Amino acid sequence: MLTMTDTAQTAIRSLSEQAGLPETGGVRLAMDEGQSGLQMSLAPQPEDGDQVVEDAGARVFMPTETATLLETQELDAAATPEGTGFSLRAQAG
Repeated sequence: MLTMTDTAQTAIRSLSEQAGLPETGGVRLAMDEGQSGLQMSLAPQPEDGDQVVEDAGARVFMPTETATLLETQELDAAATPEGTGFSLRAQAG
């Protein structure tokens, strides 16, 4: 299952609050239309069939096929000149 670093949890909670999302809201990760990459967006709630990963109040929603692709990944976040940047890396251990 996808995991999140503490930094990613904080960033997702902050983005959700700044966007005024309800408590059911979070970040949605899904393959884009052309299957060429991952798309991240804010969502007020999961879509039907989404898998939900929740940790320390940060919520990530993913369609089943995306969740399968990311099951051994860890989501991280870092400050960039453009704002918060997210990255994926293989889970440790």
